[in-house]
Amino acid sequence: MASLDGRVALITGAGSGIGRCAAQLFSRAGAAVAALDQEADGARRTADAILAAGGRATALVADVRDTAAITAAVGTVLDAFGGVDVLYNNAGVSLGGTVLTTSDDEWERCWSVNVMGTVVCSRAVVPHLGPGAAIVNTASVAAHVGVRELAAYTAAKGAIVALTRSMAVDLAPLGVRVNAVSPGTVVTPMSERLILARGGGDRAAGIAATVPQYPIGRLGEPEEIANVALFLAGPGASFVTGVTVAADGGMTAQ
Repeated sequence: MASLDGRVALITGAGSGIGRCAAQLFSRAGAAVAALDQEADGARRTADAILAAGGRATALVADVRDTAAITAAVGTVLDAFGGVDVLYNNAGVSLGGTVLTTSDDEWERCWSVNVMGTVVCSRAVVPHLGPGAAIVNTASVAAHVGVRELAAYTAAKGAIVALTRSMAVDLAPLGVRVNAVSPGTVVTPMSERLILARGGGDRAAGIAATVPQYPIGRLGEPEEIANVALFLAGPGASFVTGVTVAADGGMTAQ
């Protein structure tokens, strides 16, 4: 396991799914963890689980689109732990629909959470990062292949891939690395909605319709994505910046 001893990690969307797994994994790797989520109960449960295991954590409640709330949350992290070294921009939302059927409000929400949320959080954290710091953004396999009826989501996640490259170039002089991870379909509360929709309300049918897209023959687990994020955040990836790692069971290899 990569070491984050003495590091402070701020993880967004940490109340469930991949974010919660990453928060616990980063803690086991030695980091103090600030678990941020817009749902207070989720953030608190994640932080409490880390504290119960003997780690250091604090729960933060904020919408990643809210500049004032995020700025205040970063201030809380600085007060609690004295700094921040890792930002994992994990919070996101997935909305179904084609370019024709997705409403203006749905386009705005998907873009504002996935893209502007990453921008807002990065803008608040970067001034406090120093050499050796790392940012990990969450893209998606949908940024690399055509996925039916996910137009707004694929557009937003494609923007994350491009944004990651730009941030990596801009922040390299500060000694800050920026990378992204592109998960395939992972068993999380967010993907459950997509799986049910794909199966017409039948979860088993939805999984059966999804798994054939993945040469590895199964869906992903949150821990598998969290492990990639941990590597990108840690010292083992010290010469890695501006890349997007596809953790997708081979989907984009086809």
